[in-house]
Amino acid sequence: MNDNTTEQSNGQDDAGRDARHKARMVRKKEVVDAKIAAAQDERGVIVITTGNGKGKSSSGFGMVVRALGHGMRAGVVQFIKGAQPTGEEMFLRRFPDVCDFHVMGEGYTWETQDRARDVAKAEAAWEVARGMLRDPSIGLVLLDELNIALKLHYLDVDGVIADLRARPPMQHVVITGRGAPPALVEAADTVTDMVPVKHAFQQGIKAQRGVEM
Repeated sequence: MNDNTTEQSNGQDDAGRDARHKARMVRKKEVVDAKIAAAQDERGVIVITTGNGKGKSSSGFGMVVRALGHGMRAGVVQFIKGAQPTGEEMFLRRFPDVCDFHVMGEGYTWETQDRARDVAKAEAAWEVARGMLRDPSIGLVLLDELNIALKLHYLDVDGVIADLRARPPMQHVVITGRGAPPALVEAADTVTDMVPVKHAFQQGIKAQRGVEM
């Protein structure tokens, strides 16, 4: 086979591959367009990021920034965390007119080692959260590490769900933390389970600014 024949054959293969790709994309677009057309409800949603993998809070704060970018007001309540400032806190506190930020924990439970105090802090945090959930001017509320407070029974999950369901109809809520209770998962609209594959900490690399805090 000479070079011209080889080039012609390769050209035909490329043309066939391009045609098949286009046909697949046409079919895919039809399916996607149909799903978009069918999804016409517009209301506030509950989004949960849970699991043992990294990125739950990062995802939640990404949604806060997204909401602010759309001109919405946001509220943040951090349960459990609080022993040290994070980059998200330091950044979002620059915009107090559009982001109400509350750090209500005192650190991870293995650091505090005081269940009664942890319960009291969680209850105080939920009072702040409840105020946000009653405020229709707040478009998105991030309840960071709430799942842990529920998992450890610092708060009553049924009461939390009742408050979530009573919120303004267009308000979105993002809930993060490991161990989301089944009842909360059932009440949510979108749930993502973060699955760990590798983590730098397992290789002896300490938590670093801009990555973990």
